[in-house]
Amino acid sequence: MDYDLAREIMVDSQIRPDDVTDPAIVAAFMHTPREEFVPSSRRPVAYSELEIETSKGRALWTPRDTAKLVKMAQAKPTDVVLVIAAGSGYEAALLNHLADTVIALEDNAGLVDAMSTRFAELGIDRVAPVEGKLEAGLPEQAPFDVIYVCGMVETLPDAWGAQLSEGGRLVAVMADAGGIGRGKVFTKAGDTLSSRDGFDACPPRLAQFDRKPSFTF
Repeated sequence: MDYDLAREIMVDSQIRPDDVTDPAIVAAFMHTPREEFVPSSRRPVAYSELEIETSKGRALWTPRDTAKLVKMAQAKPTDVVLVIAAGSGYEAALLNHLADTVIALEDNAGLVDAMSTRFAELGIDRVAPVEGKLEAGLPEQAPFDVIYVCGMVETLPDAWGAQLSEGGRLVAVMADAGGIGRGKVFTKAGDTLSSRDGFDACPPRLAQFDRKPSFTF
């Protein structure tokens, strides 16, 4: 299979038509081999308009949804980025082309080791995979200019917002009570986070960030 051609078709049919035309973002997708971030049995469909499970509880989103959230992050060449629930590392690899430093946080040592090996094989040297609790973020490395969440969530831990720099952006797909997702960017100003809606999406969720059920009598 010609993956280079498949990558070009993905960009031309799934990313540019959805108003993601920034040259730097398009170049990041063109230079990141998506097939290397999915199980070998799924490589033939790596560039399809599909969500692909990469490990238990982790998945690549559709290219369109990923591109829209990357666009909302507005990563700059001087930025330090924290990727939450990095999974196989695809989003971290994309952001590697857009930011100065990327830290890929996972709570599973096996996933961290696999990312380290994959990045080394691909020559990706500005992404650091780290193991830790997702809900805690990475306070010892804060502040971050961008925090990118790789899964739909219902709630945001306070720790994430606290670890943003002034003017920093947190991007995530937030699920409402009915399970409908909306891409959002939260921007830090002083002690507050202001939010802006972006696009509709319903990617795989990070269940540990679901709202806790309330008790009624």
